[in-house]
Amino acid sequence: MTFSFAAKVTWGLSAVAVSLVLSGCSGTTSSAPPVDALQLTAATSAGGGGGRSGDLRVVSELPPPSQTDGEQPLSANDVLIVDVFQVDNLDRTVQVDATGNISLPLIGQVKAAGRTARQLEQEIELAYGARYLQSPDVTIFVKESIGQRITIDGEVAKAGIYPVSSNSTLLDAIALAGGFREIADVSKVFVYRNYATGRQVANYDVKQIRAGKRSNPRIYGGDVIVVFTSSGKVAMRNLKEALGVASSASRLAVIP
Repeated sequence: MTFSFAAKVTWGLSAVAVSLVLSGCSGTTSSAPPVDALQLTAATSAGGGGGRSGDLRVVSELPPPSQTDGEQPLSANDVLIVDVFQVDNLDRTVQVDATGNISLPLIGQVKAAGRTARQLEQEIELAYGARYLQSPDVTIFVKESIGQRITIDGEVAKAGIYPVSSNSTLLDAIALAGGFREIADVSKVFVYRNYATGRQVANYDVKQIRAGKRSNPRIYGGDVIVVFTSSGKVAMRNLKEALGVASSASRLAVIP
């Protein structure tokens, strides 16, 4: 039994394609790391503000940041609009300074960083009510928030740092980054969050979220989202590329 030169070339390159697929399945450079490796990587390299003590802890669901009751805490350089109802000359647009304070008429310095807007409203109402106003009604609007930024990395179209609103979700964050890349593993989307006692991480399966089988989690400023690679998708891409090379080579081989 004899083979033409083109057939031999096609067979040989197809064998290479299979070899690439096997290496894609068994190699360690493309596949998503196990949780142990994930812990080591996150504990040493992932960014973000907040508490640093303690080890990375893997949880099934991330609780809201510490002492916020689900609301994003204010931070230095945030720009706030302070509205005192029916007392227009006390209204101000202020920036939280490097020490975490804002300065207001009559009452002077007020600690803002680390508090939520609602907590700051109550503090200002107490200060004005103690000496200057009867039953003051204060409303805080967050005009610009430096703290409400997240990092999105891994297999997304546009990895980077993005601003988030007070009610942003994981799906919103993925959309901000332009969605998943072709080789992303949508079942391995990890969200890291800092607490006073250390860092926690949870694994979210976006396919389940989209199907309504799991809730779409809230995302807070300082969170780090990492989308890992699917080894199976990498292997399939390698196969397609290798078979494309084999097909091109076979066409070249039969040219007289």
